[in-house]
Amino acid sequence: MRCLPRPRTLRARLTAGLVVLLALSCAAVGLAAVIELNGFLTGRLDQQLRDVGQRFPASLEHGIMPSDHDGDERPDTRKQPSGTFGARLVGDTVTNAAVVRPGSDTSDLSTPLSKRDKRTLTGLRVDGRGHSVRLSSLGGYRLMAFEGLDGDVLITGMPLEPVEAAVHRLELVAAVVFGAALAVTGVAGAVWVRWSLRPLSRVAATATRVSELPLASGEVALPPRAPEDDPHGEVGRVAGAFNRMLGHVEDALTKRHASEERLRSFAADASHELRTPVASVRGHAELALLHPGPVPPEVTHALERIAAESGRMGEMVDDLLLLARLDAGRPLERRSVDLTRLVLDAVADARAAGPGHRWTMELPQKPVTVTGDAHRLHQVLANLLANARLHTPVGTKVTVSLATEDTTVVLTVHDDGPGVPDEIQPGVFERFTRADHRRRADHQGGGTGLGLSIVAAVTEAHGGSVGLESRPGATRFTVRLPGGGASNE
Repeated sequence: MRCLPRPRTLRARLTAGLVVLLALSCAAVGLAAVIELNGFLTGRLDQQLRDVGQRFPASLEHGIMPSDHDGDERPDTRKQPSGTFGARLVGDTVTNAAVVRPGSDTSDLSTPLSKRDKRTLTGLRVDGRGHSVRLSSLGGYRLMAFEGLDGDVLITGMPLEPVEAAVHRLELVAAVVFGAALAVTGVAGAVWVRWSLRPLSRVAATATRVSELPLASGEVALPPRAPEDDPHGEVGRVAGAFNRMLGHVEDALTKRHASEERLRSFAADASHELRTPVASVRGHAELALLHPGPVPPEVTHALERIAAESGRMGEMVDDLLLLARLDAGRPLERRSVDLTRLVLDAVADARAAGPGHRWTMELPQKPVTVTGDAHRLHQVLANLLANARLHTPVGTKVTVSLATEDTTVVLTVHDDGPGVPDEIQPGVFERFTRADHRRRADHQGGGTGLGLSIVAAVTEAHGGSVGLESRPGATRFTVRLPGGGASNE
């Protein structure tokens, strides 16, 4: 058995509750009216039976039935309403039974009774009270039994058809009237509830607009506050509390944006200022390594480490400066870029840097072009391939795929390495997120933790998106860029 669908909105629940309560009230009123009318009409029928008394069934004892045509007496049908039933019982035997029929003479009053009818009559209590029974040959009857003068039992009955007809008519009228009332009440109640909940609907609309705003970063302009029609009502109090919450959220977003701007400015300024001293340290270290005279091995090793770490620091400073500029919304170049050529160059560089890996490509027959900054897109490819090279063991197969889907270019870098740990996958594109030794090829160095964050920032700056799917033996980075397609060259 399928359950009825439950209303989901508050307006639907209130309307449904109103209609259900009214339906229960109508059903209670209708049931009470039907029971009362049935009892009233049955009581009148019992009174009529008492008024008729034993006269008609008593006359059946001496009356001439259809088989007797020579007698002078007839059953007493004077003032007997049509349908009156009479029966005489001697012991457990029905000796006579007759019904007054309209338009019939007194010689045509007998009625056949089935065995079941006779058992019903003999089982009737002789208490002078009415009993409702159903006779197979006559239908519903109200019967009343009396003790006769000769020790017999005299039964008088009236048909229940008029009572049942009146009750059924009342049931029909009540069903029609109450059904119309429920329909009108349902429509009117829905309109009234909708009008009453208008302030709450406006609060919901404002909340929906707020939920659609990008609140993660940047400056956010919140929509106008919800109207507070009645501050003393429940809906008014909800609107007031919601508006105060929006005020607190707006203050927090303003402070957060100001803090982000200060941090972004600091990162850009610090990165810009660090570029010169870092380059100077690296230059002096390389110059010292070129000294022709004898240098102790310890000093040579220290200078080599200084040169290597200063170079690494310089790359990190350049990455931070790039991220700061992208966060500030600095526009990138907008030129037609042959992405197929970038893939070929990037894979060639990766093959030279990681000869122990197996590098493969899956490229379409025609070159794929996009609109963007060629240098930054090349950096995206280089970072993804460097990530696969640094964090997978020697012998890992890395496949670079390029395809088009309608107006979207899809670049995929897939490797069959150990996979990205589950605990860092949600934040893999955040800054300074680094994999542990399960993903890394060895326990040495690794990257700066900024490569994938640059991939995400550059891709978003081009209006695209980047995603990760990883499990042991299958790691896939997917970059989607808009406005691409196969060239006609």
